[in-house]
Amino acid sequence: MSANRPRGRLLAAGAVAALVLGIATTLLFAATGAFRGSAPAAWRAPGAHCSSPALQGHLMDVTVGDMGPGMMGRPHWRTPGPGRQGMGMMYLRATPSTVPAGKVSLRAVNVGALPHEVMVLPLSAGQAAGERPTRADGRVNEAGSLGEASRSCGAGAGHGIAPGAMAWTTVTLQPGRYELLCNFPGHYIAGMYTELDVTR
Repeated sequence: MSANRPRGRLLAAGAVAALVLGIATTLLFAATGAFRGSAPAAWRAPGAHCSSPALQGHLMDVTVGDMGPGMMGRPHWRTPGPGRQGMGMMYLRATPSTVPAGKVSLRAVNVGALPHEVMVLPLSAGQAAGERPTRADGRVNEAGSLGEASRSCGAGAGHGIAPGAMAWTTVTLQPGRYELLCNFPGHYIAGMYTELDVTR
């Protein structure tokens, strides 16, 4: 038992040193202002090969990704229907998930191996994200779309955000619930959707 005592003291000393170093680093970052504000005006996501310009309104960062080519196998998404929850092989994450009403700029970066897009559609009362019916082509109805980011290294609509690229768009949103989604064939049913709440 006494042979373990020096090792225990060494572990405790190491833990205390790590804690002190963490606190000192946090205080240094706080003093220099590293935690204040949002991303710089011209912003490049880690790993992206292009950057967005300064955007208007409340900024929202959206990350889209997948498990790479061939990960879907034979498509199950050909069977359309409401309430089909994503299979989790693809994702769309937005930060923050709640913004105030007005101008909202979405900066989307594609960290996957396939092209993607980000569309903004209103959610009906009682409808949850991921509950839109899909057609035989694996897409949802885009009627009512308020905007999209699908132009690699550019603003607005295009042919998809290439792997490693960014896209952006600015929309004006009223208070309510919205869904951000990728409407490439099969991507919605594979899990590429999330809810965006807009407050007064």
